[in-house]
Amino acid sequence: MTAHRSANLFAPGEPRLEYAGYAAGRCNIGPAEIARRRRFGHAALLVTAAAFVALLALGAPAWTRLLLFFPAAGAAAGYLQAALRFCADYGWRGVFNFGRAGHRRTTAVAEAEARRADRRMALFIAATSAAVGVLVALLALLA
Repeated sequence: MTAHRSANLFAPGEPRLEYAGYAAGRCNIGPAEIARRRRFGHAALLVTAAAFVALLALGAPAWTRLLLFFPAAGAAAGYLQAALRFCADYGWRGVFNFGRAGHRRTTAVAEAEARRADRRMALFIAATSAAVGVLVALLALLA
């Protein structure tokens, strides 16, 4: 369901703005937010690669490569959110944003069913990102 077809998607007192892009559990961010997450994915991927090279060059103990889980999971989260056009944090909090990037510019989703769909997608993104982080960390451990 898209926001412009249901007045119930907006919290009481919120202006009835037309956000044709919102789709519960499928799309809760617009171009500015998508670009922001893609940039984060790029940055986290660079951190992952640089940390891996640094750990190898420094001769750090193999177990330290497990720490690559964190930037790798972050990179996966950024890229997944950009590709899916869905912010996991916004989905968990029950808001969406199709304007300028930033938490203060969000609109609440009032419909309970839509919030549940958004939370399911947020959990999917978190679990998938964690799985990618584990995979990268284990592969780095084997290197």
